[in-house]
Amino acid sequence: MWQDVKALNASASGIFVLTLLACIAAGVWWVAQRPMFNLRTIRIESIAQEELKHVNHLTLRNNALYRIKGNFFTTNLDAVRQAFESVPWVRRATVRREWPDQLIVALEEHEALGTWGEDGRLLSTKGDVFTANLAEAEEDHALPEFDGPDGSEKEVLSRYDELRAWFAPLKLVPQSLSLSSRYAWTVGLDNGMSVALGREQTSTTLKERVDRLTGIYPQLVEHLQNIDTIDMRYQNGLALSSAGLKIPAEGAKPKKKPAAVKPIKKIQ
Repeated sequence: MWQDVKALNASASGIFVLTLLACIAAGVWWVAQRPMFNLRTIRIESIAQEELKHVNHLTLRNNALYRIKGNFFTTNLDAVRQAFESVPWVRRATVRREWPDQLIVALEEHEALGTWGEDGRLLSTKGDVFTANLAEAEEDHALPEFDGPDGSEKEVLSRYDELRAWFAPLKLVPQSLSLSSRYAWTVGLDNGMSVALGREQTSTTLKERVDRLTGIYPQLVEHLQNIDTIDMRYQNGLALSSAGLKIPAEGAKPKKKPAAVKPIKKIQ
């Protein structure tokens, strides 16, 4: 080999290139560690170009800023993103560098629609379940109550939007919506009434049951006050309970027959 000039020249060239690359890498590392590249500014922006309502400097400092390591070159942007997305109320974060010593962090906040389950979590308007200060969410508006099996959040949200439209002709607004483990629906309305809609046998089952209730509801409230529950799972009728509903004892005769009461033919 020592007599092979070409091989010796090739080996020498290879060693020289490796040495040069090592020197360049060491130089780049040395420059990257200079104090001038220490992170001096982390600028927070809103993805939606709107003022952040619930995320503030104190929240970020206590939950994210202390977790940022490294300088302009060595900071792991994905780790920074995860740190910010762990902050209460933050739905999504994007991070980018800005020469020579800044990080720009854009945040998207959750917008709470209501509560989810019994453990104090919140459901966002996009169907995400998250944990945050319940009192802060209640400052924005009254919170409807939602519940359902894990993974059903977006389905419950979609059904809630439909129910709001379906009950609008009665000027009633859903205040709670529950999907049981057997996938049966129950909706609570703002007049205190609870309506059992049951399971979806077809894609139109729930809509048909609400339409049937909408058609007969004026007759119900004409004769009954303070209806507590209505069960619409019957094919051609319904069952209900009411604080004003009285069943006479067997053999008792009514004192007076109401003169203006119309028969409710749809109730079976």
